[in-house]
Amino acid sequence: MKALILAGGFATRLRPLSCSRPKSLFPLVNKPLLQWIFERLADSGVDEVILAVNALTQFYIRQQKPSKCGLKVRFSIDPPKKPLGTAGPIKKAEKLIGRNEPFIVLNGDIFADIDYKKLLETHKKTNALATMALCMVEDPSCFGVVELCEGDCIKRFIEKPPKGQAPSNLINAGAYVLSPEVFDLIPEGRAISIEREIFPQIAAAGRLVGCRINGLWIDIGKPVEYLEANKLILDSIAHTKTKPKKIMAEINYPVALDQGVVVGENSIIGPYAIIGKNVKIGNNVTISDSIVFSDAEIGDDVKLHGAVVGEGAYIGRHADIGNGCVIADQAKVKENVHMRDGSTVCPAKEISENIL
Repeated sequence: MKALILAGGFATRLRPLSCSRPKSLFPLVNKPLLQWIFERLADSGVDEVILAVNALTQFYIRQQKPSKCGLKVRFSIDPPKKPLGTAGPIKKAEKLIGRNEPFIVLNGDIFADIDYKKLLETHKKTNALATMALCMVEDPSCFGVVELCEGDCIKRFIEKPPKGQAPSNLINAGAYVLSPEVFDLIPEGRAISIEREIFPQIAAAGRLVGCRINGLWIDIGKPVEYLEANKLILDSIAHTKTKPKKIMAEINYPVALDQGVVVGENSIIGPYAIIGKNVKIGNNVTISDSIVFSDAEIGDDVKLHGAVVGEGAYIGRHADIGNGCVIADQAKVKENVHMRDGSTVCPAKEISENIL
């Protein structure tokens, strides 16, 4: 069984963190999103994964080398300066996927607890051309929304309807099983949207089927959603309450501390503090509802609440980082700097004055 992961986007809403990494490599509880996806696919019996990416994303993935979880992984590269949308990469990968059997397609920017075996079984039983995983949400206006008829056949598919005009609260969860016939519907060599151009055709032919999922489903499109995703995952997984050795701080669970973390005396870590590899945290530091990427350094008497600190960043003594602040990779916030809620610092930028 093969799966195609669409991971060629530029994650513009996650800047400045995405200036130096693709969304598929954002850590979720100290593990890259792509590795979470690989694990779920491998558990569902997938043998081979094709990553539809741009050349820069391919470079970052090869550099970071997330665990492949036993999968054979190949790349299908979008042409330079010519993104192919969400359907174009499927057509481009046709030779790698083949026409022998149905295959899985999923968006590489979604964390989803999906039973892909169930999705495939539903597809085969219903003789569908496309089977779509569906998720229930409170506000469907930001997503592709479906209207179901008898037998979970999708009568209509509407991409991002205006508020109050959605036919249901069931949305496209970003995972599908497609039959090889779908290749015939996708023009070659141009950008095309599977949501706006292909799915409506299949729905009109009565061959678009929905399959509801009940597990955790999280979109990490914005920094606030990225923070919330980490908190939800931290709640959902088992975590030890044994305090790591050589840490004198107060630990308020749930927290996630990766290897090599050093914490000074009288610091308070948690709840919902996610600390990456080799992070150094000083004395009298308070960190809660925050994510600190690997190799960052946090000075004495720093306060972090609801913030994201990028890889290799430095936060000086007595800094106070407000809720929703994002400090990008290799940035430096000097001593005594106060940053108001929602402030951002670009990669390698040095901040020496208050942002009020």
